[in-house]
Formats: sequence, structure tokens, C-alpha cells
Amino acid sequence: MRLVFMGSPELAIPSLEATHDVGQLVGVVTQPARKKGRGLQVEPSPVAAHAVRMGIDPATPSSVRTEEFTSYLRNLKPDLVVVVAYGKILPAEVLQVPRMGCINVHASLLPELRGAAPIQWAIARGYTVTGVTIMQMDEGMDTGTIYLQHELEIGPDENSHQLGRRLSLEGARLLAETILAIDQGKIESRPQDDTRATYAPLLTKEDGKIDWTMDSREIANRIRGFITWPGSFTHWQSRRLLITAAGSLEEDHGQPPGTVIRADKDFFAAACGSGVLRIIRLQPEGKSEMKAVDFVSGYRIAPGDRMGEKESC
Repeated sequence: MRLVFMGSPELAIPSLEATHDVGQLVGVVTQPARKKGRGLQVEPSPVAAHAVRMGIDPATPSSVRTEEFTSYLRNLKPDLVVVVAYGKILPAEVLQVPRMGCINVHASLLPELRGAAPIQWAIARGYTVTGVTIMQMDEGMDTGTIYLQHELEIGPDENSHQLGRRLSLEGARLLAETILAIDQGKIESRPQDDTRATYAPLLTKEDGKIDWTMDSREIANRIRGFITWPGSFTHWQSRRLLITAAGSLEEDHGQPPGTVIRADKDFFAAACGSGVLRIIRLQPEGKSEMKAVDFVSGYRIAPGDRMGEKESC
């Protein structure tokens, strides 16, 4: 079976390798190189770099909505196109090129968490179970028919980076199984139940701003979910604080949300709309990440101080 792979981030690499292992990989398509890091050096996508290591010259079109790209894909004569976190919606003209269509590895149990950030929102919303879906793509947003699914439990302290790695490996395994079954004509897809659909929209920087009026469990979940981007931040005395690890305590406090209720060599915690957020690790703006108790020792923060009151980031 002639296969084309389309993907961009590091989490897509296990699926790229699986695609290579189960068929004839005739092309890899990924996002163009972009400026990254403080030095703004131009770097290829992780999938592009890995494809080169595999001996494959990846295509990096600036748009997939051009006749030039459609012609490029037609010339590869793919039986199937595999899409994993490519980063752009494919138009009908592209979806119709491969003989058997396009399949997608989606990191949720569809129809739950359709959209761009299913891993992050699963954790942020307090899910204890999520999974991977292999689906036939159509022109909708994750609305195609389903081939295979597999559930995974979310650990109580697991963040989106850790969960994403596990899901990427499971997705690659399930993808290989699906491709082989399609090639042998031993699998059929089933429609999604649209009445059960939920959505996981693209994250924005504003999603990372901590709302201290929320329940402490919700804040702690969002910190785990948004660890990679946009992060979870607040303000204290003109300083922007990125909180990278925290826990939720179901305690009554009688303090306004955002009030520091304990800050000593053993414990750093702030009041929420309900419950208390125990801050474990954080990163002051312009500084390295540190333990919260080290921050308390090095900065003059004390019970009664308020966080989140500074205007903007």
C-alpha cells in the first residue's frame, strides 16, 4: 500500500514510524520551518527533521489549498494518506486524492473533544479517562467515521506533556493495526454520535491566566493541562509568576480568592473561589523554575498578600 504521511510536532513521530513500518511510505508532508527560541533561529518541524533521518525528503508547502500541492499529491499516487497533528485543515480536493481517502489519529475518544487541543482540555476539564481514535477524514472538524478506539486512564498528577507522549505511542500502535486492516479489507468504520459531541478549541494565551475565583481543583487541572502552552500564570507585586505544579486542597479559608494564606519554608498556598491551591513549583518572570518554598525564602511574600491583581501580562 502506497502511503503519504502528514504531520508536524514531535508527538506525530511514533505514527510516522508506524506508517513507514506497515506500508510503502512514498511521501512526508509537514509544516514549513519556523523561527523558534530566544534566538529566533529557523528550525524544521520535528517531523521534517525525523523524515530526513529516515532518508526521506519532506515536502513543506506553505498552503495545501493550491493546485500545485494537489498535483504534487496526485503524482505520488497514494492509496491512503495518514494525518497526525498536521496543523491545517485539508480541503475536499486533497481528501479526494488518495484511493482509500485520508485517515487521522485523534487524541480523544470521539465524538468527545473534537478540535485542536483534546489532550490539554481533557486534563483541564478533570477527565479521568481519555483515549485515541483512528477515523476516516471528511470535511468537518473531526466528524468522520471511526475505525478503532482505545481508552487510556489519566493519572491524577499527569500533565499534558506526559499524557501526550503516552497517547502518541498508543495512537501509533492503533494506526498500524488500522492500516493493515484497511489494506486487507478486514475493517469497516462506524459513524459518530453527533449528539455526544464536545469540543476542545485551540488554546489562547488568555486561557493561561489563572482565575482565582475558580474551584482549586479546576485551577490545578488547568495548570496540568496547559503546562506546555500557554502555561498558567498570575501576578504578584508587578511580578508575573508562571505556576508549573500545584495541588488542590479542599479547605475552608474565608479569604478573598487569590489571597496567600500560608507562605513559609514548608508550604505555599493561596485561597481560591472554593478550596486552596498548594503551589509546588513556579517560575518568576525572567528567572528559572524553582520550588515554591525556595521562592518564599527568596522573595518577601507573606500571608495576606494577593495574587492575580496586577493588570496584564
